[in-house]
Amino acid sequence: MEELDAPVVLADLVAYQEGSIVSKTLINKKTGTITLFAFDQDQGLSEHTAPFDAMVSVLDGEADITIAGKAFRVGAGEMLVMPAKVPHALKANQRFKMMLTMIRS
Repeated sequence: MEELDAPVVLADLVAYQEGSIVSKTLINKKTGTITLFAFDQDQGLSEHTAPFDAMVSVLDGEADITIAGKAFRVGAGEMLVMPAKVPHALKANQRFKMMLTMIRS
């Protein structure tokens, strides 16, 4: 990511696109990544697992996140941890932006 010379609003760094999911990687290191996502309404990620813990921080909108079969509704200002190797899925109930922080250790 380009260097920033002033504070920014995270949600402004990724734009919604009709019928799509848009992502922007802010940090990509051996030890982890930070990626912003913008989901249009009804877009989502099917159930999958990841080899590392990941934290979702909701920046805008609302989504349902399912972890090990248990559904959680999350909205702006909330966060949720998705443990490593546990199945999870996501669906945007409305336009939804999140920051995904994955720690690789």
